[in-house]
Amino acid sequence: MTGAVTRIPPRSGTGFRLHAGQLLTVFDPEGQQVSDLLAYNAHDVAEVVSSGRTLDYAETIRLTTGHALYSNRSNVMLEIEEDTVGLHDFLLTPCSTATFAHFYKDKPVHRGCFGNLAEVLRPFGIGEDDIPIAFNCFMNVPVDGETGRLRVLPPTSRPGDRIAFRAKMDLIIGMTACSAYDSNGGSFRPIDYRID
Repeated sequence: MTGAVTRIPPRSGTGFRLHAGQLLTVFDPEGQQVSDLLAYNAHDVAEVVSSGRTLDYAETIRLTTGHALYSNRSNVMLEIEEDTVGLHDFLLTPCSTATFAHFYKDKPVHRGCFGNLAEVLRPFGIGEDDIPIAFNCFMNVPVDGETGRLRVLPPTSRPGDRIAFRAKMDLIIGMTACSAYDSNGGSFRPIDYRID
């Protein structure tokens, strides 16, 4: 039996509990939409998903099926069991009002994924300073091999693409439908997820 699909509306976020053993599947229902994902130990929110630990142990920035997301304490929080895209980002921080002021000077300022995550995680006792780099599902951030320069290009995900994570501990999850123009090819779409 599979769980119901829940929709995150464009430019918003959600927070929820995910129990050890459960499978979280994140869907891009319309294509080319990023979802920022955070994970915290539900019993001690000082333990949080870590880009540095994860990339160090994986020895690659191309995380996909078979890779694990590690915490700042080197514990496995999530394992990727399925991935139909194979291209995600774990380098860039959630977009914020500062991001919009820096990159989008001619566009309205939005609180971004950072503001959305701060709001949905607050009821779990997680503050703004506790928000690290998120695992950015479907985000396309190529790195130039010669100069190291980063670019943000539209996601390669197509309608219905997905990535599935198996929880290895009880977690608090924060997720968004990303709000940044470049990350999503200039428009904003929903993100769906299901818990099994």
